[in-house]
Amino acid sequence: MFVLVVGGGKVGYYLAKELIDAGHEVALMEKDRRRAGQIADEIGSIVIAHDGCEGKYLGEAGCNRADVVAAVTGDDEDNLVICQMAKHHFDVPRTIARVNNPKNEALFRHLGVDELISPTRMILGSIEQDIPVHELLHLAALGEGELEIIEAHLQSGSPAIGHAPRDLAIPDGCSLFAVIRNGVATPLRPDTIMLEGDKVIAIGNTDCQALLHAQLIGEALATDA
Repeated sequence: MFVLVVGGGKVGYYLAKELIDAGHEVALMEKDRRRAGQIADEIGSIVIAHDGCEGKYLGEAGCNRADVVAAVTGDDEDNLVICQMAKHHFDVPRTIARVNNPKNEALFRHLGVDELISPTRMILGSIEQDIPVHELLHLAALGEGELEIIEAHLQSGSPAIGHAPRDLAIPDGCSLFAVIRNGVATPLRPDTIMLEGDKVIAIGNTDCQALLHAQLIGEALATDA
């Protein structure tokens, strides 16, 4: 597989090294010539000292035959431009973008980037899982971002405790599909009795989340004044 990595910071550098070690063909673009030279001294002539935001140089780097383009610069705007050109001008089958600002994720999905990697979102999700909260935890977005994988931690006072999914008024556009109990994930069937401490995993659109919150958490979902 040929992977074109754009961005020679720490993420791009280590990504390129891991891909090479795994036996893939790799090209790495870095517009800072000094940085490109440093990387080339370590991993060889696969480094291209040009700006990946310019179609001419993407073409020279072999973008037209790339299986994957990974835009991992520190600039969201650059990453979006790179993926747009790779997808629409070079017909690259799969584009991956680093997204530093989570608020930009919806735009990236809307414009057709195949996969988003958000370090900020990952760290936030890890922190949220370690802090007891009385809210729905958003684990990941699916498809165009209209659906999300959601986790509800059933704590004392949850209306769902002692009931099965079939007893709840689960809103349209939402489905409960798994429960994590004592660290073990199992399918959530219509007759499964939910217990305090369970983590219920659901898929739902944004419109149904207030009702889902009321069914599983039991408190009104806060809204902006």
